[in-house]
Amino acid sequence: MVDKNYCMSSYLAFRYIERPDAEFKQGLRHRNFEPLPDGQKTVCDSADDIDGAIGKQFDRLRDRKLGIMLSGGMDSAILASYMKGCDAYTFRFLDGKYQSDELSRAEYYARYYGLDLHYVDISWDTVEKYADKTMLAKCAPVHSIEPQILQAALQAKSDGIDMMVVGESSDLVFGGMDLLLAKDWSFDEFAARYTFTDPYKVLNEPVDMRYLFERYRLPDNKIDFLKFMDEVFSVESSGSYFNAFGVADMEYYDPYARLKMGKPLDLHRVRNGEPKYLIRELMAKKYPEIPVPNKTPMPRPVDFYFKDWNGPKRSEFKKDLNVAEFSGNQKWQIWCLERFLNLIG
Repeated sequence: MVDKNYCMSSYLAFRYIERPDAEFKQGLRHRNFEPLPDGQKTVCDSADDIDGAIGKQFDRLRDRKLGIMLSGGMDSAILASYMKGCDAYTFRFLDGKYQSDELSRAEYYARYYGLDLHYVDISWDTVEKYADKTMLAKCAPVHSIEPQILQAALQAKSDGIDMMVVGESSDLVFGGMDLLLAKDWSFDEFAARYTFTDPYKVLNEPVDMRYLFERYRLPDNKIDFLKFMDEVFSVESSGSYFNAFGVADMEYYDPYARLKMGKPLDLHRVRNGEPKYLIRELMAKKYPEIPVPNKTPMPRPVDFYFKDWNGPKRSEFKKDLNVAEFSGNQKWQIWCLERFLNLIG
């Protein structure tokens, strides 16, 4: 069913089109990522459980030509320990704030476990070259990481890699979303905190997205934010990899997506300086000589890209929009939505 206003609002609020039946235009049917059912995941109660479960997964991948998307964070660093002799791909930005610390850590991990490190050089040209391809494949605007993931996938594919390993799901599975887990939110607080870009601040005909939060409402104006993240954020976050690797016609593999915690997440530990406490313990085992690094999201220089951007011009957007009020990631969403609308006519 064509419902452009809904689709625009859903993308701005959640970074994906939540309703499977909604389309921007007749024939542009999007397909969302579907997480692995819990019954097919391995239960892990300790760092050693995680280590053993991931090791078994890599035992089944011995016949594949593997590459890894290696950042300066814990998740891919741990996966690198199972991949001696494989190829690793690390983003290196040619514009914006240079991620020297993160790059140095990735280089250290590659040396530590004997990986052949390749740099994936990212600039605005990456966006211009790959944004439209990822949007047309998704039938929707995309996350800001998708063009660079596609570039990395294509580079690895040209090197003969037939499957790329990523560590994307660790944050969700093991309590890494510490800002979203910071407290027991009220319903209204969480809805405001989770919404990526408020459609009512951007669009002339916004659609109320609170229906999705209502599914998780609890008594006394509370919300089951853990279930919301398991069922909503998991679709959005993995969808970027699902789409970008699909465009590259390349398989990817996320070992963390096949695991689950057997015991309830210890929110006290997460809220007192130990996000992903089981992963932190495993990281210390894999790299005992160095401090456990803090969590860092996949870098992308959106603030630099859009520092001089004057905002959207199409009639769907408010004319008096003050783009200076929006973050770099929000500017990306607004820019990407307009580009997508121009693309589909």
